[in-house]
Amino acid sequence: MRIGVSGPHGTGKTTLVHELCSRFTELTPIEEPYVLLEEDGHDFEYPPSHADYRAQLTRSIHLLTTEPDGSVFDRTPLDFLAYLSATGLDIESVTDTAAARKALATLDLLVLVPITLDTERLLPPAEMLGLRRAVDDTLLELAYTDPLDLLANIPVLELTVPLTDRIETIAAMIRESGY
Repeated sequence: MRIGVSGPHGTGKTTLVHELCSRFTELTPIEEPYVLLEEDGHDFEYPPSHADYRAQLTRSIHLLTTEPDGSVFDRTPLDFLAYLSATGLDIESVTDTAAARKALATLDLLVLVPITLDTERLLPPAEMLGLRRAVDDTLLELAYTDPLDLLANIPVLELTVPLTDRIETIAAMIRESGY
């Protein structure tokens, strides 16, 4: 089983990934590209630049195509396409869609973690609220309209349930898919 977790910043993705891997010990969390790039010495601008988002997109594609089964990815290429689009870039012109499609095709489940009343009420306040909202809208649009044909037959689970029900909702989806 390979699961990708996508959503705008400040929606509890990292916590969700670690809770999911604690519940299913056969799963391993894969750190988000931002953290891995930072550990490698990448100096991010604030707010991140288009080059920063492209670097994260490249690292995300690499992670999805090299990490083993049983991985849960904190962010997917879809996240960075949403950030690039939300910051004004035409993603079709800056994306190797074949590479992104190949990477995303390795997933057995894509979990979308949108902004909800619970994330706003229960999680710490997020930064860059305008960008966050734009990324949320763009990510959901990319996932459901799939204009670049990136998600083919990948099951998508949008977590609009209360925070306390997220893990069980994913667990039910995992059981339904036979894993």
